[in-house]
Amino acid sequence: MELSSQDIARYQRHLGLKGFGPEAQLRLKRGRVLVIGAGGLGSPALLYLAAAGVGKIVIVDSDRVDVSNLQRQVLYTEADCGVLKVEAAARRLRALNPLIEVEAVVGRFERANARELVRGCDVVVDGSDNFATRYLANDACVLEGKPLVYGAIHGFDGQLSVFNYKGGPTYRCLFPEPPAPGTVPNCAEAGVLGVLPGLIGTAQACEVLKLLSGVGEPLSGRLLLWDALTMEVRTVKLAASPNRGDIRELPPEGYGETCAVGEAGGADPDEMDVETLRARLGNPGGIQLIDVREDYERETAGTIEPSVHLPMSEINAWRVGKGLDPAKPTCVYCAAGVRSLHVLPTLRGLFGFADVRSLRGGMHAWASKGR
Repeated sequence: MELSSQDIARYQRHLGLKGFGPEAQLRLKRGRVLVIGAGGLGSPALLYLAAAGVGKIVIVDSDRVDVSNLQRQVLYTEADCGVLKVEAAARRLRALNPLIEVEAVVGRFERANARELVRGCDVVVDGSDNFATRYLANDACVLEGKPLVYGAIHGFDGQLSVFNYKGGPTYRCLFPEPPAPGTVPNCAEAGVLGVLPGLIGTAQACEVLKLLSGVGEPLSGRLLLWDALTMEVRTVKLAASPNRGDIRELPPEGYGETCAVGEAGGADPDEMDVETLRARLGNPGGIQLIDVREDYERETAGTIEPSVHLPMSEINAWRVGKGLDPAKPTCVYCAAGVRSLHVLPTLRGLFGFADVRSLRGGMHAWASKGR
């Protein structure tokens, strides 16, 4: 494989770059990259990998474009709403650079396909938004001996590193085990500054280009922390754990979904479903409601009435009041049922709520089943 006349015309700014040149560009052309997730991080990473001339890009995602994505997922336009992200992404990347190959995989990155997908690439980009996929991607990369370019965003903060590179640290060296379910809100609940995934996703693409081309020093053994509010960027050193290579196989039962609750598979006694809540609300004085979302969520997604607004961020400082009676049956809700489940011990332990449960699926479930 050599650079064609079309390659030379397109990538001339790379070819004339001291320390890069034709050999590095040829390595990009021969490179194969797997991008897990075509959302906030995947959007800028995919655009710059395609523009740079990475020979083959494989995209894995099961989601469809929603208007709420457009605030940060710059790969898409409003015309793409309702379309599978991998299909819209592949179409955009091929239009951007017809010299590369783009493969769209419709579906989730999961135990059944993880090792095969990782095995067929040179570098993996983690653009996922949940812990289950991050741990699965890490373990698959360890087993297949592939470097993993990690990125994560939350609110105004971003993280970036390169894992499993030449014996360097893995994701489990940084976070040995997933957090307990409900302890970390996802981006849909906590929010994210729109430009932040652009910053981190673009930096992920930069790390991929360095890994493929052999130019520069990858961010292995270091964790970059980016504060978008202050534009302070810090780099923290990471050491490989002595048991980094202990992974022998993927667990037979998968990783679970640590940032979602209310999935099929058995009722949680701490939860109440939409039908039960609706029936209870039909009985005067039958139940009291607490909404633990933030103001902006209530304004954009509506409320379940009658409910008392008590944001999760203010619960520890709350003093019983606002017309709430700890002795009365209570249901707590948020956007998806994560935060509401998490606050139950506080309401019980600090404030004496004896009969309190979380709405399974939160406001999303309430809205989808009709108000």
